Amino acid sequence: MNLVFVTETFPPEINGVAMTLRQIATELGRRGHAVTVFRPLRDDLPATAPDPTFREIAVPGFPVPGYALIRFGLPARGRFLRAWRESRPDLVHVATEGPLGASAISAARSLGIPVTSSFHTNFHTYTGNYGLPLLRRAVLAWLRRVHNRTACTFAPTQELVNELAGLGFRDLAVLSRGVDTRRFRPERRQAALRARWKAGPNDPVVIHVGRLAAEKNYPLLFCAFDAIRAANPACRFVVVGDGPLRRRLERQQPDVYFPGFIVGVELAQYYASADVYLHPSLTETFGNVLTEAMASGLAVTGFDYAAARQFLRSEVNGLSMPCDQPEQLVAAGVRLATDAPLRRRLGAAARLAVEGQSWEKVITGFESQLEAIANRASVSPVRPHPIRSAA
Repeated sequence: MNLVFVTETFPPEINGVAMTLRQIATELGRRGHAVTVFRPLRDDLPATAPDPTFREIAVPGFPVPGYALIRFGLPARGRFLRAWRESRPDLVHVATEGPLGASAISAARSLGIPVTSSFHTNFHTYTGNYGLPLLRRAVLAWLRRVHNRTACTFAPTQELVNELAGLGFRDLAVLSRGVDTRRFRPERRQAALRARWKAGPNDPVVIHVGRLAAEKNYPLLFCAFDAIRAANPACRFVVVGDGPLRRRLERQQPDVYFPGFIVGVELAQYYASADVYLHPSLTETFGNVLTEAMASGLAVTGFDYAAARQFLRSEVNGLSMPCDQPEQLVAAGVRLATDAPLRRRLGAAARLAVEGQSWEKVITGFESQLEAIANRASVSPVRPHPIRSAA
């Protein structure tokens, strides 16, 4: 197929959405599809090496106010119309709901090109984290309108599909997330890295990886750190990532190691060199970091939703907590930090639980669905029938 992806976040940006889309574009390109990615220009970040499996086209954008690490793309309907009249895609997939993505949906619909979308981020729930709860209804209405103009909206879990259906979203399907178990594995453990953290051979290291932003529930994470430190003073704490809260958190938490953004094999070494992973967020649509930690053999605890609901079996391969009981997450962190046999047992089982969740398997299902939508559009001008489930 001739496939076009339109997104407002993509590497060199570092976040779950960007890395997921890069994985999908690369794998589809390897399978012989012609893949073009439209994304906002990021000349403020170090460039990544070109990927021969897909073509990348940068378009104008602007920083999100108060969060310069993320950019919106400017509307580009005219540019899309010209490009797609010259080289007509078989399908356009829009991954983000900003001005660029919305204009791509409009252009594709006007040309009769089938268009699908992904729901990656709970923007409507973020309004409360940023002191704008009155905007929740307006943001949700925008998201619903954007997605309901596409033939199918893919969400990462069946749980989220059900939630979106209840909010009036139509034509939903599951596009899960894979984990690279060849990159993220326990054998990446590095004694030298633990020494940098001032952790002895038997000192537990608690790690968290994520965007350092208000919606990630960092007050609870550091509440857990305080409780763990009191219960086991030998513990060390590492928080990988960057974002608008980083400087403030560094000042408030001088005993925590903040290395900033880390990717690739180095990130895999960070995971594997730790012992416990705490995941306090309640706003994820999936949470790739949780499955990466499990693949790395860590004892994981998080709230019972998204990736944790799909993969964690409490007391079997991790500790899962009810979403409305934050004190239980703190208690779970203390338990893991003070019980070495429990850490080892849960970490080994966590690795086994995600070994079959390869990106290749996930993308095969997505590829089949895109082909079905494109094929239906080629034989009938009518709107494709809803897709109710997916691999």
